[in-house]
Amino acid sequence: EKRTMTLIEKNGYHDSVYINAAKIFQSIRTEKCKEGILVQYGDDSASPMLTFKDEYSRYVSHELAFSALKYQDLLEEILLDSCVYPCQSIPGELTSLLVVMLYDLQDRKFQAREICDEEEPVAEVRKIEHYLNSFRTKLAAALARWRIKHDTLSVEYILPETIRKQEQRASALPLCVWINTFKISLQDLFSELKKKGFTRVESVSDFDHYTYCVDQHCHDVLFFPSSLKEELLNSDLFADCKLLLQ
Repeated sequence: EKRTMTLIEKNGYHDSVYINAAKIFQSIRTEKCKEGILVQYGDDSASPMLTFKDEYSRYVSHELAFSALKYQDLLEEILLDSCVYPCQSIPGELTSLLVVMLYDLQDRKFQAREICDEEEPVAEVRKIEHYLNSFRTKLAAALARWRIKHDTLSVEYILPETIRKQEQRASALPLCVWINTFKISLQDLFSELKKKGFTRVESVSDFDHYTYCVDQHCHDVLFFPSSLKEELLNSDLFADCKLLLQ
């Protein structure tokens, strides 16, 4: 069975990911004193209702939301400096979606998203996307002015050095996953991995791309090279919940 990947060749996400990421961001965004509020967000008193199509959708939705949180001040400054915000046609309830999608747009170097034909469109996402795309030049110029002002090569340099180092270390850590034994036995999983070209090794020090190892103390826990994260999370093993991200 052919599955539609949540990530489309690193050129954007499915509409449902943006919606979930916006709901997560709305609940974790940095609150500011009323006197200094320039960007208005809608009411977030109710707990967000999140629906994920698969494990990878859950992962990238949270990753996108927390990325927007890290750069919230910058993203708001870009919106204000470019005069893209405020906009009467964008209600406060969609501000979180606007910020989340702006982060993704600048992360793609302001290139248009590739939309999958099999994807179910979400009206709010398409509305915000069309609005941001119509102001791409102004948004890119605002970001460029910010970089010149702060003399930085990229937005990552806005983060403290300690956090940048932590993220670098985290990105190099092996991917840790649980085997869902309610869905598949250990031996059947090992057979599936072998069919997919994976080789079992003794420890993480023996990793060489398509390899994995079993935890010495928990036999239902596996480790994979970090370089395989996106490929694994997009695989049928995660889509069918046979493997679960730790």
